Amino acid sequence: MKAKTVTGTNNKRSDDLKRISRYGIVFAVLIIALIIILILNIKIGSVNISAKDILNILFGGAGDDVQYGIIWKIRMPRLLMAAILGGALALSGFLLQTFFANPIAGPYILGISSGAKLVVAFAMIVITQAVGHVNSAELIIAAFIGSLISVGFVLLVSKKVNRMSMLLVAGIMIGYICTAITDFVVTFANDSDIVNLHNWSKGSFSGMSWSNVQVAAVVVIITAVVVFFMSKPIGAFQLGESYAQSMGVNIKVFKVALIILSSILSACVTAFAGPISFVGIAVPHLIKLFLKTSKPIVVIPAAFLGGAVFCSACDLIARTAFAPSELSISTVTAIFGAPVVIWMIIKRRSRV
Repeated sequence: MKAKTVTGTNNKRSDDLKRISRYGIVFAVLIIALIIILILNIKIGSVNISAKDILNILFGGAGDDVQYGIIWKIRMPRLLMAAILGGALALSGFLLQTFFANPIAGPYILGISSGAKLVVAFAMIVITQAVGHVNSAELIIAAFIGSLISVGFVLLVSKKVNRMSMLLVAGIMIGYICTAITDFVVTFANDSDIVNLHNWSKGSFSGMSWSNVQVAAVVVIITAVVVFFMSKPIGAFQLGESYAQSMGVNIKVFKVALIILSSILSACVTAFAGPISFVGIAVPHLIKLFLKTSKPIVVIPAAFLGGAVFCSACDLIARTAFAPSELSISTVTAIFGAPVVIWMIIKRRSRV
């Protein structure tokens, strides 16, 4: 009996060691991949800058004025925004998947991004015509309101239908309706506003400034930290509402918190970069697949890193694949993200 206990303890230690090693490998790969992609984003573009010049400009502060401006005023803000907003989008998708208990739920599929897009477009037109300019805080607030409106419709539908497939269809329809209204609103905009709205509505990280980076970093990092500290109740909720309630989780407050946090994250992305597709669905699923766990305390930071890697890589492709022409970020994310979603649906269907 004692020998069996010792054997069981040794097996548990071995499993724990394997699990910790797997987590370490996944995090190491994500961090290394992010560093490599960030370096490539700084180096590659319409003007190719050598590694020596990059190091001199970044750490020495010396170098060609043109290259200095390209790195510090154009490429650095853009790549940082791609990483920050990519992480925010992946985290938003993870929260929605937890809320709806379905891996196919995401801000783009459920129409949340489209709702944010509608109110932001309206705000950009109205505020610009009234004041002459619109600031980052106003865009985020507008996107947040749009996100909450869309979530409200989705929640109303969820109470009427039992099948998740019907909920996803409803989310897609909400997205189409919001897009149609957005196009209608755009017809009343000035020509200069239409050009800006057209580029923004397709999703892009171009034209980012350091002020954008500062605002996005504050909003996203604070929200992400709050989400991380909610790891324990999220883990309990994943095991069922009854279990979470028995663990002392206030279900109503918890659900409201999930929706608000997810809306803040997706709103921040939409406000600055426009609607970006499939990141919120594909990245959390792939992260859980690589980690072989859905424990929030591990998945939350890994999903954020994964979203940063995914969006930064897609932005690099969008910039360079057909240079000097630039693809919209949603085009590239859809190419890589949609097959993952299709595979998830087929896999989920085969289990039923």
